[in-house]
Amino acid sequence: MRRLSATKADIFGANGHHFLLNSTLAEVDVCELEHRHNIKLPDEYRHFLTAVGNGGAGPDYGVFPWGNCDGGDWSEADGFVGILSEPFPHSAAWNDLQGIPPVEQYGTDEQDQEYWKKYDEFGKRYFDSSLVNGAVPICHQGCALRIWLVLTGDQAGRLWRDGRADHTGLTPLLLADGSTATFSLWYKEWLENALQQAHML
Repeated sequence: MRRLSATKADIFGANGHHFLLNSTLAEVDVCELEHRHNIKLPDEYRHFLTAVGNGGAGPDYGVFPWGNCDGGDWSEADGFVGILSEPFPHSAAWNDLQGIPPVEQYGTDEQDQEYWKKYDEFGKRYFDSSLVNGAVPICHQGCALRIWLVLTGDQAGRLWRDGRADHTGLTPLLLADGSTATFSLWYKEWLENALQQAHML
């Protein structure tokens, strides 16, 4: 990572993390957060936190520190993050756009008010935190598009893309070869691509 930092390679998102990693978490702290949330972190991610760094350099704009998203803190069941001990509710791509008002309803002041009223009703359901129960945000791609790591349920250890900000829903994240992304495979793919772009491989 130091070598990448020294090259000042023009790689997407690097202007945010500068190829720097945060300090690791102590084993006792990881055990405490697992106990507090009644969860067991996926082994790959747990190893990253304790041996590599609690966030920092990584895909897109970098890996969030535990408990952080987009520069601010999150709390379990805060309306953004769901209940971590509950199983992640999806096994296939989800994008239920039922109730979204058509753009044709957007026009006059009166139409605008009705449009936003309907959109707010739609948004409460579409962005409900229960849709990401059992998962935590670990990365953002810009424009409120994020990557979540599933902690609980059948999808535990896998990454999902949250495209609800552009109405593309929640979808399993895939690697370049089309296989399912786990934390370590996702991170390794990014690192290898970064090294290639910096002409270091």
